[in-house]
Amino acid sequence: MKTLQFNNKDTMHCIGLGTWKAKGNAVKQAVKDALYAGYRHIDTAAVYGNEKEIGQALAEVFAEGKIHRDDVFITSKLWNDAHKEGEVIPALHESLKRLQLDYLDLYLIHWPVAFKNGVSFPQKPSDYHTLEEVPIIETWKQMEKAKEEGLARHIGVSNFSDVKLKELVSKAKIKPEMNQVELHPLLQQDDLLAYCNSEHIFMTAYSPLGSGDRSEDMKGKDEPNLLEIETIQKIARKHNASEGQILIAWHCHRGTAVIPKSTSKEHIKENFKAAHIELDATDLKEIAALDEHRRFITGKFFEEESKGYKDIYDETSPILEGIRDGVSKIKAVFTSNK
Repeated sequence: MKTLQFNNKDTMHCIGLGTWKAKGNAVKQAVKDALYAGYRHIDTAAVYGNEKEIGQALAEVFAEGKIHRDDVFITSKLWNDAHKEGEVIPALHESLKRLQLDYLDLYLIHWPVAFKNGVSFPQKPSDYHTLEEVPIIETWKQMEKAKEEGLARHIGVSNFSDVKLKELVSKAKIKPEMNQVELHPLLQQDDLLAYCNSEHIFMTAYSPLGSGDRSEDMKGKDEPNLLEIETIQKIARKHNASEGQILIAWHCHRGTAVIPKSTSKEHIKENFKAAHIELDATDLKEIAALDEHRRFITGKFFEEESKGYKDIYDETSPILEGIRDGVSKIKAVFTSNK
């Protein structure tokens, strides 16, 4: 299994178990199945509503004595309603309590968006704090405190653009160690990956298989199915693998972590075996040509222009649009000459 190694020599498996949308006994059993299958990287978040069940699974497995706490890399995330100075550490303690842990291996700011405390999802503008009222650096200083106090061995962010990351890096005492974002062949985010690599910030890919099981109100019209892309199917046949395994293996080849979600024991095992697939230069070139900057998780559900939340990913500036248009034209030429 390929691993990512942090500055203090801690390692994280390239392939982890994602748990967004997994609930109750299903997620509890999925975590157990994953650990028994060899996974040592589990990802969750306060807003997923499943930390309690994951904590039960971890406690039961650790009690068996074959897999120990320090064998498993566990990530959780700070929800948007706890960004103020006095809210971050208490929120982390609540996550630790639910997970039955003394510390997290990685704690992330889930989104660069701030809600009023107790607001799980905003219904009106007054449910938000602006980023002037609660700047990201205020939240980040508390994340640094969590690391300094040993509550989280590593700290990072999620859904941050390079614009927001650069600003944070310029002000932070401890630089973010991870940025968890949507990544897959249709959304390769090469510029963001290059920036993170230049700053030694790791990346984790969420929704690597397209997150087709998310609610209909989060889906766009005529969304593509990543598993039905002809190029991915061809490469899967070449390697005698499933399309999902190719999509997962691609992330490991790029040097990022990836957290496919499943509650199926069969699929959990299959996803983990993607670690053994070796994509060649031709495979990687063909996958690179698939990029069309298509997001499944648009972030529009958090847009509230009156509070300054528009263009969550900082993608609508004329410069970025021009770059994206140029990339599209180059790839169109490449495809036509194949």
